[in-house]
Amino acid sequence: MTDSRSFSVARLAIVILAMASVVVASNFLVQFPVQGMLGAVNLADILTWGAFTYPAAFLVTDLTNRRFGPNAARFVVLVGFLIAVLLSIWLATPRIAIASGSAFLVAQLLDVTVFDRLRRATWWKAPIVSSLLGSIVDTVLFFSLAFAAIFSTTLGYHDDFAAEVAPLFGVFALEAPRWVSWALGDFAVKIIVAVALLAPYRIVLSFLQPTPNGSAA
Repeated sequence: MTDSRSFSVARLAIVILAMASVVVASNFLVQFPVQGMLGAVNLADILTWGAFTYPAAFLVTDLTNRRFGPNAARFVVLVGFLIAVLLSIWLATPRIAIASGSAFLVAQLLDVTVFDRLRRATWWKAPIVSSLLGSIVDTVLFFSLAFAAIFSTTLGYHDDFAAEVAPLFGVFALEAPRWVSWALGDFAVKIIVAVALLAPYRIVLSFLQPTPNGSAA
């Protein structure tokens, strides 16, 4: 007879591997700008391919929350946080590592909490609302901590190009630091991908025996 505890641990290991894969892919793909034009907007100035893979982290967190409960989801988030920090230290500057790790941890933990509060609502509400709020927090924290001039004194490393004032998206009369355009472009993609991921979420959900409430985690 299969031990249900071992079965759950084995499943949880698969989830951790999935989260690690998303973090690794996102840290790699963030180095490659999206080549192309959207009207007068040069996409390479506002987007990297990492923006398309990172929202999958919310999918992993939400499915873990649905299947195993919030405590297991938080554990997966903490493992993902460690991976994100280690990779960022290796691939980028300490400031980017701090920004990446902080944004990931706060946004994913918020996602877990919001999802748990809405787990009894219509199936799509918990994942879309938690991902939306998590994406807002992730975008604001990462781009401000990574590039805003105000944090240069405490976090070190200042990217002059990112902080330089320029037309929004490179085309509008309104001017802002370049990192603001990057943040807005990144957030727009996160929302589009989050909505698109509702389909695979629903498909996987049909194969799960979900935890009905947080106390069962």
